[in-house]
Amino acid sequence: MDELEFMRGRVYGADHDDPGPRAGRSYAELAGGPLDGLLLDVTGSDGTEPVDGVHLPTEIGRYGAGGRSVYVPRDPGGRVYDWWGDVP
Repeated sequence: MDELEFMRGRVYGADHDDPGPRAGRSYAELAGGPLDGLLLDVTGSDGTEPVDGVHLPTEIGRYGAGGRSVYVPRDPGGRVYDWWGDVP
């Protein structure tokens, strides 16, 4: 199993011992970039996404440790966030 296949369907920020989605939670899929295929827990979101998207810390993006990958919602209230790019 390669790294991309291993990450698909896992929840961003979840413990490696318990990587899957939980019942009763809401998730958005991250599409593209270094976090492609991961799920982002959006439980409790009021359906209004941040204008500038979400900045998610990751060590596997362009800037390595300390860098963040930016994902923006594909459409209002959507459950897919597209990769915009990496920032330091």
